[in-house]
Amino acid sequence: MPGHWLIATTLAQSITSFFNAAGQFFSDLAAVHWPALAVGLLLFLANLTLRSRGFFNSLRAAYPASYFQFRRIWGAYVAAVGFNNVVPARGGDIIKLYLTKSSIPGSRYPTVAAAFFVEAIFDACMGIFVLIFAFTQGVFPKPPDFGKLSAFDISYFASNFRLTLFLITALAIAGLVAFALLSERVQSFWQRVRQGFTILRDRRRYLREVASLQALAWICRFLSYWFMLDAFRVGGSVENVLLVFAVGQVAGAVPFTPGGAGVQQALLVKVFEKKAGGAIIAAYSVGQQLAISVFTFLLGLFAVIYIFRFRSFREVIDAGRQSREEERVAEERLAPEGRWTG
Repeated sequence: MPGHWLIATTLAQSITSFFNAAGQFFSDLAAVHWPALAVGLLLFLANLTLRSRGFFNSLRAAYPASYFQFRRIWGAYVAAVGFNNVVPARGGDIIKLYLTKSSIPGSRYPTVAAAFFVEAIFDACMGIFVLIFAFTQGVFPKPPDFGKLSAFDISYFASNFRLTLFLITALAIAGLVAFALLSERVQSFWQRVRQGFTILRDRRRYLREVASLQALAWICRFLSYWFMLDAFRVGGSVENVLLVFAVGQVAGAVPFTPGGAGVQQALLVKVFEKKAGGAIIAAYSVGQQLAISVFTFLLGLFAVIYIFRFRSFREVIDAGRQSREEERVAEERLAPEGRWTG
């Protein structure tokens, strides 16, 4: 019973805090510097385009004999980002995998997924640097203090360490069980995964075609946040942008709200409480997330409709699930005959 009361109380606080901040944002629209916001969104688009090009290059290395268009890979990438920013639990990953696979003749899901995670190497290195910087500034809450934030998704798990540890352990065990059940197919599966990481075997090509583009993408995102901080009167600076980056790193690890919105708002308010007035920070915490979410959602919907000829995100998800089921059935049909080679 106490646990249920804690969940209800924390959730109510999160909802109240969000609507208060949203109200502050809409009442303060006249004070938003719209040209700076527009520049910030265009730079955010440049960030996504550069990242999708790196993804495209990883796929070209994995499938050198296949011809496929960059605009379709770009469309799959921005569609996933747009969907994830308005719907929780990262359902956009299904969209990205399906749209990418359907754009490359003869491709398979494990290879496509592995190619996407190539970018995680550079992002992880940058993320560690950003978090180290944030934790040394004296304004970013330490992990034990996350339980005090007014964000249900992170405060609940931070306050219930045993439950969090249990869930992590359960997921690890489930992964081992799945691995054991699929042991007959593990070799072929890992062959496909290794194919997705092909570009990593050529260090120079990886640095030239992936890491360099990701570095430029991080610069574009850095400038994007700088302009958005200016647009909402918080003030752009190297320190402020790096703190926003750190907030994004933490929010990205908690996919229970669209784009980690609840965590972002709570952390932004905490981090910038001494740098600007409470009303300004409240407006910024909602305004930036809302601007990016609406912008990327419309961009993703454009890609789904005009590049892939679907009528909605739901239609893409249904097609992706049907495609994955058809692939699974085909593999099971071939496996007993010894023809499933991957």
